[in-house]
Amino acid sequence: MTPTGTATTAFAHPALFYRGEREYLDGIVPFVREGLKDGEPVAVAVPAPRLSVLREALGADASAVHLVDMRVAGRNPGRIIPTVLRAFADRHRDTPVRIVGEPIWPGRSGLEYPACVQHEALINLAFPGRAVTILCPYDADRLDGTALTDARATHPVVLSAGTEAASPSYAPEAVVARYNRPLPPPPPSADRVAFAAEDLSDTRHRAVGRAGRLGLTGVRSEDFALVVAELTTNSVVHGGGSGTLHLWAEGSSLVCQVRDGGHLGDPLAGRRPAAPDRPGGRGLLLVHRLCDLVRVHTTPGDTTVRVYLDL
Repeated sequence: MTPTGTATTAFAHPALFYRGEREYLDGIVPFVREGLKDGEPVAVAVPAPRLSVLREALGADASAVHLVDMRVAGRNPGRIIPTVLRAFADRHRDTPVRIVGEPIWPGRSGLEYPACVQHEALINLAFPGRAVTILCPYDADRLDGTALTDARATHPVVLSAGTEAASPSYAPEAVVARYNRPLPPPPPSADRVAFAAEDLSDTRHRAVGRAGRLGLTGVRSEDFALVVAELTTNSVVHGGGSGTLHLWAEGSSLVCQVRDGGHLGDPLAGRRPAAPDRPGGRGLLLVHRLCDLVRVHTTPGDTTVRVYLDL
């Protein structure tokens, strides 16, 4: 069940609907081995339990595959494109590349899911003209109907039960727009700070101090200081010169929201690797790297970025 038209001439992004371990292996192992046989670099980024199963099935071939635990690398779906997919593909620009990526698995929370779906849709915009194939497995037994319906909309081809078919509902840009939903308001107990350019340093110190009192310490506190600095600076530079920061604890997470009057017109903002020869363009990229989840809602004149860090 290896997709036709693999990474030899153009970008491809098939979904694999599997039921049980046998179909999982039958869909992925031949795809990996064909790539290795053709001399193509191959990466597999799936949750750790699946890595063990694939490593055993691949045997000696596993040593030639770049293996990534998606539960770690893809905890925040917004960092998968720059730090997993593009990072691997860009190291091998002169040859076709194959990647197995499983960003949506049973156990992903409802809070994470919209970011996961947008990620899958944006993959289709992130590799223009590149000879890259990204095969995305979906557990058809354990994922709900919404996830499978969305997969058909974010993948042009679906592999299932040994057959391959074009998806008539493929519409990735519509998916990005559909999941660009307003976020629930911060709780009444949240700290609120309005800021402008002259307040950036004070806002950062106040936010970091409050985060410490909520339980964020050590290196994560330093990470959070960078996140706040980037988000508030973006508001001043690109969001109309001012913004509002909210901060609160939610379950086991610290949540920070920055809202301003800007608009993120580029759907890949923060997900495209920064060009080494160009200054700037790294703020949202850094935010995605440092946070455990990033949710965004943006319309002309109103953008909200909400980030989550584990306490």
